[in-house]
Amino acid sequence: MKALDTNILIRFLVADDEKQAGIVRTLFKQAELKQQKLYVPLLVMLEMLWVLASVYRIPRNKILDAIQNLLLLPVLSFDRQVAVQNFLHSAKKGNEDLSDLLIAHAAVEAGCSSVLTFDKKASGFKYFQLLAD
Repeated sequence: MKALDTNILIRFLVADDEKQAGIVRTLFKQAELKQQKLYVPLLVMLEMLWVLASVYRIPRNKILDAIQNLLLLPVLSFDRQVAVQNFLHSAKKGNEDLSDLLIAHAAVEAGCSSVLTFDKKASGFKYFQLLAD
């Protein structure tokens, strides 16, 4: 199995470079024909959230829809898929920072009871615990 870098998913979703977007679509089609999976590391998901929101200024709901659609692609295999699905569920219900939510759900799936933080805003989410400074 081969893993994907963030820029592969960004080209696929944003298609701001048509040549590269076409290469990614061909890659996905070929992998599907060969019944091969392409691995999406959790760190790629985290970086993708940041790039889509900060660089491309894509609205939160469109980012969440894009991730939901990626999860439906049979050619992609996601690291911590349950955490990603739980992240989506929480993100659609609340307004917490997307990166914080993904971190929290990955930690919980790994068996952690909470994520310690100095971030007062993040500490409002049930899986974060604020440390006093």
